This record gives sequence, structure tokens and C-alpha cells, in this order.
Amino acid sequence: MSAPTVYDVAERSGVSIATVSRVYRNPDSVRAPTRDRVLEAARELGYVPSGNARGLASRTTGVLGLCFPDYADPDAEADGADVDDSAVMLYSDQIIRGMERAARRHGYALLIAASLEGGPQSLVEQVAGRVDGFAVLARTVPTEDLEVISRRLPVVMLAGPREIDHLDHIEVANFDGEHELTRHLIDDHGLRRLAFVGGEKDSPDAEARFDGFRAACQEAGLPVPDEPAARAVMMTQAEGARAAEALLDRGAEPPQAMLFANDQMALGALHALEKRGVRVPQDIAVVGFDGIPLGRIVRPSLTTVRQPMRQLGEDAVDLLVKRLRDRSREPVSLMLPVSFTRRTSCGCPAQEPRP
Repeated sequence: MSAPTVYDVAERSGVSIATVSRVYRNPDSVRAPTRDRVLEAARELGYVPSGNARGLASRTTGVLGLCFPDYADPDAEADGADVDDSAVMLYSDQIIRGMERAARRHGYALLIAASLEGGPQSLVEQVAGRVDGFAVLARTVPTEDLEVISRRLPVVMLAGPREIDHLDHIEVANFDGEHELTRHLIDDHGLRRLAFVGGEKDSPDAEARFDGFRAACQEAGLPVPDEPAARAVMMTQAEGARAAEALLDRGAEPPQAMLFANDQMALGALHALEKRGVRVPQDIAVVGFDGIPLGRIVRPSLTTVRQPMRQLGEDAVDLLVKRLRDRSREPVSLMLPVSFTRRTSCGCPAQEPRP
């Protein structure tokens, strides 16, 4: 029987991977009930936080790494307290699950580093010298650092545009997914006043989704904004709620639909609109992007674009293993397709994605 992992603790306690990491590295930053739940899960599983990971990481072979920003959303974790643990899995959790599945299949262990207080340089120091190769999510490690590291280690870039030509790279069809979603609101529901809520300008996925939104507006003869109606920094539920309230309070005619760059913000908006007495979708349609499981459970259920997050993780490991076996092979750039899931938050009957 294999030793329990940080993923097992996260799944048992119903929190994100990054939250488990914070419990052990900076416990005062985590709310007491959540901290106690994580520690209890670790005790039940027999999880040892640092010794096993460091022991694995000290080996010269057999370990792959993953660097990702801290996507933890306390609101999402709180909302999932009374539902199945899998429902609160967020974007990074799904990628990690895919990587773990593929790593085990290939006989590798997985070392995970979330971008916390130490910042990008800390991530490089934690991972680069301890693994045979690693995957990096966009905006996690500076490009110049990756250039140096990739001279001696295989690196796969996840999400965002391809920044380094000689590295393997995987992204999803962000533009296409948002374009289809926007055209659905315009063509099928007759909505014209649309407000897109994006992330920071240096978030490549969020910007690609905004570009898809703009293209759909242009094709339909609607005003094409130069900037999103609102921007969020962390793209959490709390920021989605604030953005929705700000759009309502601007004094102008409210939008007929709010399109959020990810599901977490859209879920926060649903809560905020309900508190304000705004009916979804009768008064305002709300849609997201990612396809996190919690979107199926909320009411109204969330219309979204589902990206293959677990496949992203599995493909990253497959590319790393192929690169380790043949360093001279040509670099690969994959574009994974997305699927449009109609649910009730846009006014459609619920429809789960096709297998």
C-alpha cells in the first residue's frame, strides 16, 4: 500500500492542496476549523508532511515536480463543507490529480510546490534541484529562470501562450470556449448587454477568454470593449461577488449577462446577486469557465466552459516522461479542446458534458 500523499489529505479534509501546505508551513494563516480538519485527516491517514516528501525529493531519479500559483479559495472550501469532498476541488487540484494518476502509472512520485510567501525564486529552489523534470503553470516562475533550468531539466509549460520555443507546452482552447459561450448568450438567449469580468492583464488564460468574448461581440455587431467590465486579482469567489456588486452599483442600466473568467468568481457572483434580490437567470444570466465540480451543485447550476484539467496534468507527465527518454525529440505544443456545458444559470435546462 502506497504512503498517503498531500492530495489524499486534501481530498479527505475537503480543502485545496495549497491549504494543506499552508497548514504545515504557516498554520496561523489558516482558519482554526479548517486547520483542525486538515490535521485530523492527516492523523487518520498517517500522513507525514515533510519527511517523506524530502526523502523522495532527495533522490536523483523517480520524482517529477509541479509548480503552481496558490489558487486556494476559502469561500469554495467553506461552501463544500457539507457535500462530497470531490465537489470542492478547484482548478489546480484537478491538474494535480491528473499528474498523480499519470506519475504513478509511469512509476514516478510527484513533488508539489505552491507559490506562497517565498515567491517564484523559492519555488525554483524547492523543485529544480530535486526532480528529474517538472511542469510549471503560467505566471509561476519567471521566463528567464525557466530558460536556465531547462538547460539541464525537462520542463513542460502548462496554460497560457508558448513563451519558450524549445520547451514542451500544453494549453486549452480558451479563446474558442469563451467565443462559443458568448455566442450562445447572444444568439440563443437574445442578450445584448454583456459584461465580462476578467483577471489581471498578465493572466494569459483570462486574456485569451476576453479575446474570445470580444470576437463574439464584434461578429454580432455589439460594442467591443477594450477592457473587461471589471478585473479581479486572485479570481476567487469573494472577488467575483465584489465585481458583481460593483456592476450593479454603477448607475447605468445593469447588464443582462455577466461572464466571468473562471467558475470561482461566477459562484461568488451567484451568492452576491441572491443577497441583492437579483434573480438568476431571470434578471441576469451568469456564466463561468473551467468546469469545477462545485458548479454542478449550486443553485442555479452554473453554465460554463469545461476544460480538461485532469487531462492537462496527465499529458504533462506523459510529455515529461517522453522527454526524459529522448532529450533530442522535437518540442511539442498541444492545444486541448474544451466543452460547453449548458446549465440553468444562463436560462437553459441543465445539461452535463458529453463523455
